Amino acid sequence: MTTSIWRYSHLTLAISSFAFILIASLTGIILAFEPISNQLKPFAVQNANEITLSKTISSLKNEYDEIVELKIDENNFVIASVVTKNGKSSTFYINPFTGKKIGNIIKRAPIYKWTTNLHRSLFLKSTGRFLVGLFSLLLFLITITGSILIIKRQGGIINFFTKVIHENFEQYYHVIISRYALIPIIIITLTGVYLSLEKFSLFPKTTISHKVDFPKTENYQKIAIEKFPFFKTTKLNDLKSLEFPFSDDGEDYFLVKLKNKDLIIHQYSGEIISSKKLPWIHVLSNWSLFLHTGRGTIIWSIILLLSCIAILFFIYSGFSITLKKRALSSLPKNKFNKNNAEYIILIGSETGNTYSFANSIYNALLTTKRTVFIDHLNNYTFYKSAKQLIILTSTYGEGTAPINATSFLKLVKKVKQKKSINYAIIGFGSLAYPNYCQFAIDIENTLKTLPNFISVIPLYKINNQNFAEFKTWGLQWSNKIKIDLDLKQEVKKRKKQKSFTIIDKTELNEDNSFLIRLKSSKKLNFTSGDLLSITPNKDNVKRLYSIGKIDNDILLSIKKHDFGICSNLLLNLNITESIQASIKQNKAFHFPKNNKEVILIANGTGIAPFLGMLNNSSKTHMFWGGRTLESFSIYKPYLQNTNLHIAYSQEGKKQYVQDLISKETELITNVLKNNGTIMICGSIAMMNAVLKVLEKITLTELNTPIKKYQKNLQLKTDCY
Repeated sequence: MTTSIWRYSHLTLAISSFAFILIASLTGIILAFEPISNQLKPFAVQNANEITLSKTISSLKNEYDEIVELKIDENNFVIASVVTKNGKSSTFYINPFTGKKIGNIIKRAPIYKWTTNLHRSLFLKSTGRFLVGLFSLLLFLITITGSILIIKRQGGIINFFTKVIHENFEQYYHVIISRYALIPIIIITLTGVYLSLEKFSLFPKTTISHKVDFPKTENYQKIAIEKFPFFKTTKLNDLKSLEFPFSDDGEDYFLVKLKNKDLIIHQYSGEIISSKKLPWIHVLSNWSLFLHTGRGTIIWSIILLLSCIAILFFIYSGFSITLKKRALSSLPKNKFNKNNAEYIILIGSETGNTYSFANSIYNALLTTKRTVFIDHLNNYTFYKSAKQLIILTSTYGEGTAPINATSFLKLVKKVKQKKSINYAIIGFGSLAYPNYCQFAIDIENTLKTLPNFISVIPLYKINNQNFAEFKTWGLQWSNKIKIDLDLKQEVKKRKKQKSFTIIDKTELNEDNSFLIRLKSSKKLNFTSGDLLSITPNKDNVKRLYSIGKIDNDILLSIKKHDFGICSNLLLNLNITESIQASIKQNKAFHFPKNNKEVILIANGTGIAPFLGMLNNSSKTHMFWGGRTLESFSIYKPYLQNTNLHIAYSQEGKKQYVQDLISKETELITNVLKNNGTIMICGSIAMMNAVLKVLEKITLTELNTPIKKYQKNLQLKTDCY
């Protein structure tokens, strides 16, 4: 429930302030170029912290008859107002070291004046100022609610900067960019609110008044200005402005404005007669103006520019995510009443991706002439005729329920079913998250304790929305309840396919596995660990195979399944024949760069990407688990001169790969301690077994949980 509040707040705020955010971002981009272009001009002070006021004043006295004012503007340019030796008054930029004129005062370009007025007040004067302040506050709240959603999504604040699962372009970069733009956007919004409020005189006035009694002039010995102690010790970078006396009258004085205080200095003796610190509100105003505009610095101006561009991207990606989610989250219109249906399908989904799987079951059951009812988990109620309950759910954040399933666990305990109901649960998630399918696990544990609920098959977990795994579940479930279920995937536009020619293929070994080597008809950019996507025309279901890159060819290790459409398609291809496929980058499972030592762990066909990684310069240890020595024979040609550890489960010592790992405590400890990497590829069962062993080693030897190495990307997995 809490998550939905933050989500709806985030969306509502974004919609309500859309027009302002768009205008503010576009004008902000234009205005960010002004300080950047100014700083590229040759007027900025270099090494202002090394030159004193005394040096600059002395240089000016040598060049001009009279000095009226010296100041540093918002661009950090030094401006002098002087009377020249020709008796003319003039104001221009100077070189503070030589006192010479280096340029005329820049006139602000009309485009920046117009854009500033639009940015500040929307051309609506006071009303516009108020609206700008209000919408700046709303943008701040959007930033905060968005950050809270990221924290919940990532599983806690400590995981804020951990790996983000790449579901789609908009979702992925909406999270990635927002994490880095968070602080600048908060600064932009808060300073925008402050500057707007300041214009309505809501803060205390910051006028500084000096009340002094000037002593008689004859009491002082006149000394040269450049010898004033204050001018000799004050650096130019501390100055805002210095006004010179108008006359020789003892009551005329030097008025010095520094960044933190104002001073009055006697024009004869150089004595500080009055010193007033700037009120905190004045300092805050100066900082707010600097942080909001970036004047005087290229780096911060570029950050502001990139932040405005990021906000424009958030507008696009945020609405795109919302529209896609709504499109995905549509349920088919029920043909049967909930009390007449024998098959009940209930869905829990945060992003909407689970709906297509539920719809597939719904349509398949209707095809078999079954009575079916489909609904959200939050709408769970009494079902008069129900015989089969199918639950499909994802998990959100730290193992919590998705947005439309937050009430289910309470409802299922409260609402009693009068008849026994068989149930099956499918959990959707990603192995990259620690709480993999946790909410589905919670549902299963709850139903086990309730009367009238009977499990048909154990909880089935699906990694990364894999439809092939979903079809496997459908086969198991339909066999149990004795129906013929044909699950079909919604047809989506395929990624542009490339042609790959078969250049080599091994025979099936005793494990029904084989290697197949393919060459692209065009030069492609890929590496070991990337994925080859193949979508057979027979069922239009995409399969992903991990790639081993061998001499710019693709090497796949395939397990043939009796009813496997894609594995049989590949097995029946002859050398020189071709197949259409595409490459999907999998950067999270690339071989680490600049690592001195890497451990590769695989079983069965999971060895494929590692066959292409073994020629890297790092010191590499390979652990592989198979059934027999004959299982290993097809991989042997690619594993010459390799530091290899093999476990056979059906012959010899009859051990598994995790048994080998448990004997290499010193190796594991040293690799992790020295910032090395461990990579695991193969079955989920093997991965879980290996992770248990690694957890025991890291806790015992390094006093560190394995999750820390996962977050540091020292532990990478690609399992199925």
